[in-house]
Amino acid sequence: MSSPPRRVPILDELNRGFWTAGRENELRLRRCPNCRYWVYPPRPICPRCWQRDLPWEAATGTATLYSYTVNYKAWNPDVPVPYVIGMVELTEQAGLRLNTNIVNCDTGDVHIGMPLRVTFEQHGEHFVPLFEPDIIGHTP
Repeated sequence: MSSPPRRVPILDELNRGFWTAGRENELRLRRCPNCRYWVYPPRPICPRCWQRDLPWEAATGTATLYSYTVNYKAWNPDVPVPYVIGMVELTEQAGLRLNTNIVNCDTGDVHIGMPLRVTFEQHGEHFVPLFEPDIIGHTP
């Protein structure tokens, strides 16, 4: 089964590390070398200490489901419904959240606080990070 079409951003120097890291099966985010703050969405300057030149660092790829909704409306005939849109909080840092899809589980099994792990869906050069249940689990 092929992946549904997705809109992906134009790759540039600021976001390339995030969108292509899935090639190595890694979720990479910018991290301040000075205060160690994880920065998402990608920015050129740390919002805490104003450090410039933030390097990319691999995150664990584990998260907890912070919030979600199940979409039942077929807005695009190429995208099967229902599907879950979730906001996940990465285990690296309180408040480090990203919006994504929750995949590889029944919509009725999705719940807030659910342990998750990253998986990737390739679209050309882009590797879109999605999250699926972490059957091993983790401590948030």
